[in-house]
Amino acid sequence: MKLGIPKETIAGERRVATTPEIAKKLVATGFEVLVEQGAGAAASFTDEAYAAAGAQPVARADCFNADIVLKVRRPSEEEARAVRAGAHYISLVESCGEDALLGRMREQGVTVLAMERMPRISRAQSMDALSSQSNIAGYRAVIEAAACYRRFFPMLMTSAGSAKPARVLVLGVGVAGLQAIATARRLGADVFAYDVRPETKEQIRSLGAKPIELDLGESGAGEGGYAKELSAEAKARQQALLADELAKAHVIITTALIPCRPAPELITEAVVERMRAGSIIIDLAAANGGNCKLTEPDQVIERHGVTIVGHTNYPSMVAADASSFYAKNLSNLLEIMVDKTDAGLQLKDLTADEITKAMLVGD
Repeated sequence: MKLGIPKETIAGERRVATTPEIAKKLVATGFEVLVEQGAGAAASFTDEAYAAAGAQPVARADCFNADIVLKVRRPSEEEARAVRAGAHYISLVESCGEDALLGRMREQGVTVLAMERMPRISRAQSMDALSSQSNIAGYRAVIEAAACYRRFFPMLMTSAGSAKPARVLVLGVGVAGLQAIATARRLGADVFAYDVRPETKEQIRSLGAKPIELDLGESGAGEGGYAKELSAEAKARQQALLADELAKAHVIITTALIPCRPAPELITEAVVERMRAGSIIIDLAAANGGNCKLTEPDQVIERHGVTIVGHTNYPSMVAADASSFYAKNLSNLLEIMVDKTDAGLQLKDLTADEITKAMLVGD
């Protein structure tokens, strides 16, 4: 059974769907691993390292002719056409609802599995790419904030004077938010955090941060551990009550996202105007419209003396480790997709397992 690992082509994407370490394990399992020449270069994985692991550096077309094609990001039109009939395509397909491109892939006989549709159950934790990549994003967002902030993060005392710790506020306490809290605390910042889900308060405290508590008149807890969209009245109340806390922050890291919905607007222009000059907003929801009214996707701008960072692909900034985590997610998924027989690897019925059944696009 052949696995194809094409090079990612989306601008700025440095990750790759497998690493030499994971490729070695896949080869030992019985897969024939075909890696496009140069696919791992941006993540510091050489063709020689793949070859030493037992993988085969090949031309791009050979990867798309494999039985299973593994990618990080959504396929382009050209890539979708290149996947052969009868093959399986697995990646973060970045799709909500009806999708013409994925529909055409199914029509040409390609089975598409979406990594972001991984169910949030204990069995699937080791395959959960959204969590592994969000963890990295939360870490890298704090590093970006520290690099942009023109003051110290920790309290420092010297013979020349002392510096107070930065006041960091994290909005949204999912996987990315929790990692952002932990990283900011390790850097010595005074950290506060807010989430609409009341159960996150203990998580915030456990990391040494202080939860911000607001009475919105309703809970924001949704299904599967995600937040749900608030009513219009609760959103207005949230903005009003949060405004004072936001204005006091030196660094704000926003991670509030609702799957397949525009990002909730939490930081208005009026709040930005009230923030201290030199403050930083890192908007992890920039790709979905942003939690800040002024955020511009993939741009770093300054408004009212505040720097607003709208990068949309933080995992790609830590490409080697992000690729390693993602490759391990895929490797764990493949373990439940195939049976080892005397005749070689055989693909299981994907509708018979709750994990792969949930990932199937169009079913």
